[in-house]
Amino acid sequence: MDRRLHAVVLPPGPRLYEALATALDGSGPAICPLSPDLPAAALDELLNVLAPHAIETEEGVRPYAPRSACVPVAGIPAADDTAVLIATSGSTGTPKIVELSADALRHSATATLDRISAAPGDRWLCCLPTSHIAGIQVLVRSLVAGTEPVILPRFDVPAVTSAEAVHIAMVPTQLRRLLDAGMDLSKIGAIVLGGAAAGRNLLDEARRRGGRVFTTYGMSETAGGCVYNGAPLNGMRAAIGDDGRIRLAGGSLFTGYRLRPQLTASVRDGEWYVTQDLGAIEDGRLRVRGRVDDVINTGGEKVVAGEVAAALARHPAVADVVVVGRPDPEWGERVTAVVVPATAVAAPTLADLRAWVRETMPAHAAPHELELLEALPLLPSGKPDREELRRPGPR
Repeated sequence: MDRRLHAVVLPPGPRLYEALATALDGSGPAICPLSPDLPAAALDELLNVLAPHAIETEEGVRPYAPRSACVPVAGIPAADDTAVLIATSGSTGTPKIVELSADALRHSATATLDRISAAPGDRWLCCLPTSHIAGIQVLVRSLVAGTEPVILPRFDVPAVTSAEAVHIAMVPTQLRRLLDAGMDLSKIGAIVLGGAAAGRNLLDEARRRGGRVFTTYGMSETAGGCVYNGAPLNGMRAAIGDDGRIRLAGGSLFTGYRLRPQLTASVRDGEWYVTQDLGAIEDGRLRVRGRVDDVINTGGEKVVAGEVAAALARHPAVADVVVVGRPDPEWGERVTAVVVPATAVAAPTLADLRAWVRETMPAHAAPHELELLEALPLLPSGKPDREELRRPGPR
């Protein structure tokens, strides 16, 4: 292990793209892209965990020196084959740094280009945060395809609709905004949709409007989406363990968590990466039921929040929905549906949604509480902020 590592605290743009290119071909250091919008304390915490040799910002490159005496070590080399490291939050709040090799990143990008039938010269539009794997993979696909990406500093509907690009990766909320703006989705070659579960109503509307949508499942540990429309990409496999968890294997898997071998060992079972998601394989396709930590214990019954959300997303009056468990003195937790109505004049009622769920699921899975919002609170990655939604009260 003697490869230099740089923390790249840069906005999306040419400098980050060049740093990624040299990290992949080995002519430059390995990189960990971090958002320049991070608060100083959060950035310091990530840098302490990362222990890079240097920090690259818009002002230039400087050696990394920990500000805290509790973090005496800096400049710990990365493994020789490591190209990109992605910071992701752990279940305890302690940051995890996912190590990805150039081979894993290229494997994912090549398999994606093949699955969506990308043509030579097709360009990608990057409108996702490049400190997360989804944004980085848009850039990797461009490098593999030998094309220049269109990089937006942030998601902006007019900029997306006017961009000269063919393929785009986005989260469901962004797709909803394009639909609300009346965009002709047939102008886009492929829409790679991930980050959160997409409701059936959203997908049906997008496809009616000409969208060629690929729903994806994956995470930083799999170099991004590795299952498209329920089917693993070439070179990847999915299985369900005895505990109901989704297991993934293949060429896109991460190398490990930086400087945390015990944590790495805890999620690996031979060639398999054991995820924190529950799933099922039906007719040869993977269905994601929900996260292990999103199982709601209510009145002695266990409810998989993701399955209830999937049922509610099919209701015609629901545009977007997240289901969470909130503390309840009688039931332990109560099933709570946080809903964005399809129209403000015809918002669903709790009785409507309870009856809808009970048509296909047990009675204890029906929501006991309904909160209506104009929009769901989101994390920087575009995923719903579940911790925020678990808190009752005004937002």
